Amino acid sequence: MWVGASTICGVLRTLSLHYPHPLAAAQLMRFLSERAIPGVEVFDGVTFSRSIRTGSDRAVAIELTPDPASGSVVFEAEIDDPMELADVVRVSRRLLDLDADPVSIDGALSADPLLRPRVRATPGLRLPGAIDGFELAVRAILGQQISVRAARTLAGRIVTRAGTALDRDKTVGGVSHLFPTPEQLAAAPLEDLGITRRRLETIRRLSELVASGDLMLAEGADRETVREALLAIPGIGPWTVAYISMRALRDPDAFPASDLGVREGFRTLGLPTAVSAITEHAERWRPWRAYAVMHLWNG
Repeated sequence: MWVGASTICGVLRTLSLHYPHPLAAAQLMRFLSERAIPGVEVFDGVTFSRSIRTGSDRAVAIELTPDPASGSVVFEAEIDDPMELADVVRVSRRLLDLDADPVSIDGALSADPLLRPRVRATPGLRLPGAIDGFELAVRAILGQQISVRAARTLAGRIVTRAGTALDRDKTVGGVSHLFPTPEQLAAAPLEDLGITRRRLETIRRLSELVASGDLMLAEGADRETVREALLAIPGIGPWTVAYISMRALRDPDAFPASDLGVREGFRTLGLPTAVSAITEHAERWRPWRAYAVMHLWNG
């Protein structure tokens, strides 16, 4: 639900994006800020800003500011077209997972006495989505077996090399570029950016498949079909597929059992950290295993 618009005259749209309570806003913003791509995303400690390419291929910079007192997230963007506005709002809600049912999710996960303290300590923890499925998939590939900070640095280099610079009047804070399209990335020379040759080949193959329309990385796509197509790309394995499923395909039960953060979370819960043991214990978290992952990472 979104209400209230200070609009029309200055083209600046200010809306209140309401959500079911509770919302762990600080943890949500922290997750996004730690992964913010230079030039595309900025968090100033209060507001998360980023660029978006609209359905009509226009560049828009949005600002999202949690306002717990009003039970909403304040959305701001300069958009004339009401249809474009509705689409960008929908994407923004998906990014912040504002339509989740936190009471049901927290209740189900709290049935596990070992996970219950984590859930009660951070009620309303959301599963951050993605502005664009292709962008998220590229980010997942870059993040394979390296730190979040290193992956973010590589993504920023890609944006500088292959992204589209925003017009000066469209920039907000440090938001200066759009993330590259599949067509741009498929053709861009990226060999000197510090990305391994194998990952570059994987990114190019992914870009070609998405650009041709042979692979759809959208929320409404058939998840199993997408997973099979992703696993067929050399350089993409179960961890990457699970991460893309969590955030781009919006699968609430996606579960990267081999993830280092998940294994560390199991260790701190006093549980075995072998992948087989993790997979077995996580069965009790269905159909919300992706949200359980967020609690493990948050811890």
